[in-house]
Amino acid sequence: MNRRGAGVDSRSVGTTATDESVSGVGDLRVAVVAEHASARWGGEAILPLHYFRHLRARGVEAWLVVHERARGELDGILTPADRARVEYVPETAVQRVVSRVGRKFPPSVNYFVFQLVVRLLTQLRARRVARRLVAERGVNVVHQPIPVSPKEFSLFHSVGAPVVIGPMNGGMKYPRAFRRRQSRIVRAFVRGARWVSQALNRLIPGKLRAEVLLVANERTRAALPAGVRGRVLTLVENGVDLALWQANPARPIELGRPARFVFVGRLIDWKGVDLLLEAFAHVVRGCDARLDVIGQGGKRAQLEELSAKLGLENVVRFRGWLPQEQCAQELKSATALVLPSLFECGGAVVLEAMACGLPVVAANWGGPADYLDSSCGILVEPVSRIGFIDGLAEAMRELAANPEFGRRLGDAGRRKVVREFDWQRKVDRILEVYRLAVRGGDDAAVSLSGHNRDVAAAAPAAAAVGTPAVNAAVSGANVGVSA
Repeated sequence: MNRRGAGVDSRSVGTTATDESVSGVGDLRVAVVAEHASARWGGEAILPLHYFRHLRARGVEAWLVVHERARGELDGILTPADRARVEYVPETAVQRVVSRVGRKFPPSVNYFVFQLVVRLLTQLRARRVARRLVAERGVNVVHQPIPVSPKEFSLFHSVGAPVVIGPMNGGMKYPRAFRRRQSRIVRAFVRGARWVSQALNRLIPGKLRAEVLLVANERTRAALPAGVRGRVLTLVENGVDLALWQANPARPIELGRPARFVFVGRLIDWKGVDLLLEAFAHVVRGCDARLDVIGQGGKRAQLEELSAKLGLENVVRFRGWLPQEQCAQELKSATALVLPSLFECGGAVVLEAMACGLPVVAANWGGPADYLDSSCGILVEPVSRIGFIDGLAEAMRELAANPEFGRRLGDAGRRKVVREFDWQRKVDRILEVYRLAVRGGDDAAVSLSGHNRDVAAAAPAAAAVGTPAVNAAVSGANVGVSA
């Protein structure tokens, strides 16, 4: 095996292969292990569910090992045959007490201390289950897709089969102008926790011993703990189920109707919904527009209060949590998705909006900047609070004033998602990774298909509000977003 810093494999596992397919899956027996597996909870929780369902649909002998809190949802959506392949990890009294105490602390402190203890105890039990599946069911690959943090420890080592971890996506910081959104104490705590994570990864060496580590980008690769022995390959974290997230090609451009913008996500601080509301207050002074805020979270009451303070009660709706099927319908009928997140490692909703043929306005930071380019989105530079708010407002005004421009962005986004982020293609790639893990990195035995990461780096830069590049990006559409 290679050691990080001494020849670690840096190839990408492509997501743009066209006619390659992975056949003969009968020799693969996979255990997908995770804390969560849910379409309801948002964020990374849906990833293990996607892997399990797609693997089963391909005929792969697969099992899902997950916390028992997922049982109610999974019993309602899985087939009887697949339900029989789910192993639930029960919650202990200790975990319930720790979780209850943690909720009294700031979210970052809760996550890095109290929830870390909860996750450790869950992984201990899940590791026992994985070892049993290896011994009794012949599992020959153990895949841990979440947590996506590159620094968090993993207990999944010495389970009797090769371990694949990821794709991970992290190494994030707030943009410099917004770092004070975290208190000084919390910032110091997070820095300390990241430092401590290196020691924890030595004590709990799952990541150091994994056969394959998957990373979404170079930022995440750089954040991996020192001492990794296995291969480090690049594969996008998120994918899109194109059967659910579909465009509406017959939708006419209806002039004279209010522009309708949508935010989808958890209502927490780093999502930046307060900044979106302030930007939208500027938008409605000059044009007829509406904003739907879809999602739930601890900041909802404060955001509703801010909306009222800004006089937006009649043009902003807080919709709460909606099931994915309804979110897809909401996106298909909207003018654009606006995602002002300032700490977004991934941003699956960006890909889902693109799949629905919707243009996207987002911060030029983190995950959205990895997905968007000048053909399908407008990225706003988060250089200052005022500048960011003004940039969001300007982008929304341009899309409201020029529906044809928005349609071109949306059509291009749909094509890009189909080409690069379809879950079916991603499963093709993950099956290649499994084969590589099973065969111990024998390059002669397995060829990883797809484009090199340098191809992605050569893609056109997204239209960035607040930079001169935006003029070239939108001038052909007579849009004129100012630099």
